[in-house]
Amino acid sequence: MGKGKVDITGVNTSELTVLSNDEMDKLFKELKNGNKSAKSKLVNGNLKLVLSLLRKFNNRTDNMDDLFQIGCIGLIKAIDNFDLSHNVRFSTYAVPMILGEVKRYLRDNNSLRISRSIKDTAYKAIKLKDELTTINGVEPSTYEVAKVLGVSEIDVILALDSLKEPISMFEPIYNDGGDTIYLSDQLEDKKDNINSWDIKIYLKEAIKKLKEKERKILIDRYLIGKTQVEISDEIGISQAQVSRLEKDAISNIKKLIK
Repeated sequence: MGKGKVDITGVNTSELTVLSNDEMDKLFKELKNGNKSAKSKLVNGNLKLVLSLLRKFNNRTDNMDDLFQIGCIGLIKAIDNFDLSHNVRFSTYAVPMILGEVKRYLRDNNSLRISRSIKDTAYKAIKLKDELTTINGVEPSTYEVAKVLGVSEIDVILALDSLKEPISMFEPIYNDGGDTIYLSDQLEDKKDNINSWDIKIYLKEAIKKLKEKERKILIDRYLIGKTQVEISDEIGISQAQVSRLEKDAISNIKKLIK
């Protein structure tokens, strides 16, 4: 197996076609209109994307045929769930889903082994975080955890990151019965951030004009990172009331900065 090349049994990778964005848009429209053959064309036209992602696992496993099949499952899931209204390239949507399937398979089948020492550090850090949170009532920083464990802070960060799975930018993260909020909705668009300094000034002034309870809830939620349940327990109101006050506060801020 050559460096940077993935060999798959029964697949001549040099003959695989690659679809242009316009071709994919057309096929997705046909698929939406009930043309089942469009799906197979989309799969075949994106196999090189799967292969390109498998290169990073070349030196980690001998069974690339299995990984290719798993990667294709991720590709099919991406095709089934892709929506042109997202207004992004299909590859942007599909890559984390394909990688997620492959890494989940490797994790579950022990083909990809994270160093035992890294795993031990991660599990010790998680256990220590829980213990210190219970004792002190507040989650410790990674620096505090690292100090107790006798390792560097970067070791703790890398160890905890090694246990994480990739997530699609279109993963639904909240739904209150109305419109679904996706992870992509929370990502900052650097192109539209030219005048962020004056927006911050307007936002700061708007927050000052909020009612005290609304202001506290926004600060606790978005600066401190508390959950609605934690806030409801702290100030003695229901989670539904916290949710309503949070929405009211955001709505009022929008009105104040217009």
